[in-house]
Amino acid sequence: MYTSRSAIARLCEGALMIAIAQILSFLPLYKMPWGGSIDLAMLPIFLYCARWGFGPGMVVSTAHAVLQMLFEGGIAIGWQSIIGDFLLAYMVLGFAGLCKNFYIGSVTGSVLRFAVHYVVGATIWAEYMPPEFFGMTMTSPWIYSALYNGAYMLPDCILVLLVGFLLMKTPAQKYLLPY
Repeated sequence: MYTSRSAIARLCEGALMIAIAQILSFLPLYKMPWGGSIDLAMLPIFLYCARWGFGPGMVVSTAHAVLQMLFEGGIAIGWQSIIGDFLLAYMVLGFAGLCKNFYIGSVTGSVLRFAVHYVVGATIWAEYMPPEFFGMTMTSPWIYSALYNGAYMLPDCILVLLVGFLLMKTPAQKYLLPY
């Protein structure tokens, strides 16, 4: 059971992690042409989820999803894309809270986000599939979606795990681990 002191800490940390995630999303290392980027925006969400668990993690990831939808720059082709590529894709990051282990939670959240982008890409974005991608002839929107979304989600997940690992090796780790 949470005490009122831990509820205040949980709320303040959640707001701080959402703000940090939003700032990090504005600093991509690489941006894909039709949306998606390699950045560290998922890191604070995953850290929060590992620290506080599923329920609070879902609240924070949902708030992050709404902000991503509002500030991403409008890379959507309709309401289905907005719901899929923004709201659902970023909300599922909260499932990382089911795992108390930061690394397992980060992989879980990343895989679920990839899965949402994969389905949205293969169904809603299918008509925009180019004839060639990564030097390969594209005949299936499912293969194209896997390649496109994997091209940024895999490096994004690896980057989050690497930076998370480095943070856990610093004195700051006591502020990153669950109580």
